[in-house]
Amino acid sequence: MMAAAMFSAVGMTQALAECELADARLEEAIQNNPRLRGPANSQSVRDLRSLRDAALTLRFYGRHEDCERLLANIRELIAGPPMGSLGDNDEEQADIQNAAREPKVRHGAPLGSRDKKGAKPLIRIDQLTPGLRTDQMIGAEVRSADDKIVGEVRNIVFGTKDGRDYAIVASGGFFTTGKDSIVVPIKSLKVTQDRLSFFLPIAKDVMQKVPLMPDQDYNWLSDQAWRTRNDAFFATP
Repeated sequence: MMAAAMFSAVGMTQALAECELADARLEEAIQNNPRLRGPANSQSVRDLRSLRDAALTLRFYGRHEDCERLLANIRELIAGPPMGSLGDNDEEQADIQNAAREPKVRHGAPLGSRDKKGAKPLIRIDQLTPGLRTDQMIGAEVRSADDKIVGEVRNIVFGTKDGRDYAIVASGGFFTTGKDSIVVPIKSLKVTQDRLSFFLPIAKDVMQKVPLMPDQDYNWLSDQAWRTRNDAFFATP
């Protein structure tokens, strides 16, 4: 029985070790693969991210073998032919309709393209014509004022009584909403003219001082003092 228990423990340890989401190298593939970075493949990249999130859920529930099988599928889809060629024309049409949502770069990526010649000025959210849809914001990358990746928008809060609406930006780990999320006043954001990247009015080093979202039940919405302190970090001069 002891030998069986030891064998079971070893097998469980191996299963735990096998399901590592970083091994799928999804964010690195998106960053380095022009095919995945192209706007025409934005729907495919969102699908890959959804599969990645599903694998993370399986891992949390202890389904490590199922998690690893899903990661194997992600690796195959990344390495295989364009995902749009695997289905029918509906996928291509979905890409056209959703091309505004460019896939995001991996956490810790280098500087973006704001310093390149011909880079167009950023636009304030309240100056956009026409305005943004929520599906153009959720999943979009967020960068600091010095053009370093911060995270991605994972949720939007509208309709506060004081008119202060927010973007919930996941800024840690695999960009999943949780303890590393920050709360950004939407009115403080600027966006590139192609509407693919959002920019904060603060530099990356200042990000270390921004308070994290205190709870995932959004009780902080009723805490006026916390919101005032938080919003002050993003106030523009």
